[in-house]
Amino acid sequence: MSCRKKLIAMVLCLAFSFVFLTGCSLMNKSTSKNTLRVAAISDPGTADTQLNTEEYTLPLNIFERLVEVKTTVPGVSELVPGLAEKWDISADGKVYTFYLRQGVKFHNGEELTADDVVYTIDRMLNPKTKALNTNFFDMIAGAKERMDGRADTTSGVKAIDKYTVEITLAQPFAPFLANLATPAASIYNRKATEAAGTQFGLDPEKTVGTGPFKIKEWVVNDHITLVANDQYWGGKASLDGILIKIVPDADTQKMMFETGELDVFNCDLARTQIPYFEGSDKWKSQIVKGPRVGFYYYSINQNIKPFDDIRVRKAFQMAINRQELLDKLYFGKGKLVNTIVPPGAVGYNPNAPQISYDPEKAKQLLAEAGYPNGFSMVIAQTADKPATLRVNEAVQAMLKQVGITVEIKQMDKASLLSTRKQGQLPAYMDEWWADFNDPDNFIYTFFAPRNSVIRSFNYKNEAITQKLEQARVMINQEDRYKLYQEMENEIVINDAAMLPLYSTEHLFVVQPKVKNFKVAWNGWTDMSYYGISLSE
Repeated sequence: MSCRKKLIAMVLCLAFSFVFLTGCSLMNKSTSKNTLRVAAISDPGTADTQLNTEEYTLPLNIFERLVEVKTTVPGVSELVPGLAEKWDISADGKVYTFYLRQGVKFHNGEELTADDVVYTIDRMLNPKTKALNTNFFDMIAGAKERMDGRADTTSGVKAIDKYTVEITLAQPFAPFLANLATPAASIYNRKATEAAGTQFGLDPEKTVGTGPFKIKEWVVNDHITLVANDQYWGGKASLDGILIKIVPDADTQKMMFETGELDVFNCDLARTQIPYFEGSDKWKSQIVKGPRVGFYYYSINQNIKPFDDIRVRKAFQMAINRQELLDKLYFGKGKLVNTIVPPGAVGYNPNAPQISYDPEKAKQLLAEAGYPNGFSMVIAQTADKPATLRVNEAVQAMLKQVGITVEIKQMDKASLLSTRKQGQLPAYMDEWWADFNDPDNFIYTFFAPRNSVIRSFNYKNEAITQKLEQARVMINQEDRYKLYQEMENEIVINDAAMLPLYSTEHLFVVQPKVKNFKVAWNGWTDMSYYGISLSE
């Protein structure tokens, strides 16, 4: 290339960069004063929730579902009609008939019909989609054949007429309605989605939903702009739009919040800032909080000696001061959990037996098990989790007091997950937050036989296995919840198969102009912003 051409190329490149950067800056400055400004730590990658299991802000605001979850009071939720205004369930619990709201429009002007629902579910199960969330629909009749490529459609999903959808399950599945209320079950428009092809979820103009907001602009790793849907069936949002800024560093988010560049600061991303905000005369009255439905826990691998001995497992439970961990590492913002179904989830048992902190009893149990001088063990964790390391180091010191010597083994994430999937990972601390509000989301997820292996619990209890399957097909919900409570008492207290630690709170700090900000019931911090307003 000649020097002249190089010079021209450099000038054009600089000019383009200037336009791009100032364009972004002008965009941020030119957004309406009635635009809510929030931050995300990473770019969501795609708005297609069938291909995303981690980022839900976009799906919760631009798409909708047949059934929705409504937060009634902090930490408490209920299932309510969404795109389906009502539904019937057959006496045998297998056939669900959904009656759609009429006149609901997608962002492209197309009316919502039963065909869109059929298309959405079949798209999820179509192996060509390579969906990540098929477990939310795989209980539907014909789902397995569709996923295996042995069928061209999903036989259990039918459009009865323009506004009626019939979904038949292979067998009764009690959590089905709760499944339908997850972001993964967002309903798509057949015409727009098929036309978009691989650009669906990426190109704002081609990503079409029925929700109260629609995507206007997406600059990858910089910002996403949502604007209010003027034709939203539930009534236009009070906000003109939402500006989602991608800011990976939590300290930078805090600085932007304090200088007024953000309207919301999520303390879940920087819990060390909680004492600052709570002690600030300016901000302490602007904190909005509520239970986070989920919990932290320690796994116990019963295939690794000496944890095949129940006395050792109980000693492990009793040697850890969970309240001290919560107070010192989480500033006391939460509550101890003695169950697998956490506070705020349906079926939670507030009267469950307590796991006591009793190091002297732990020493006695270890001696009875043949370990009067203790033993050595490994606690595994991923190498890039400093918060997890702090907990593990505190637990390491606690276990040392009863004679248990702990090696903290830091592993890369891929190796850890691979080892865990094989059922060979030593004890580890992890967390689990609710995607859908049903005990099945917790107890079956951990302790169904296959799940118990791939999560490296290796818990074997045939009676529990039978009850887990029984609970999935029960029609009476109250009886189901009682059965789950019996199971978790057996698993946690009698068999000491895991150590639940605590459930933490959601804490947000909002600018004074932000009104009607409500903490969602679930385990993630992503939420719908419909219903929030701004007032100077």
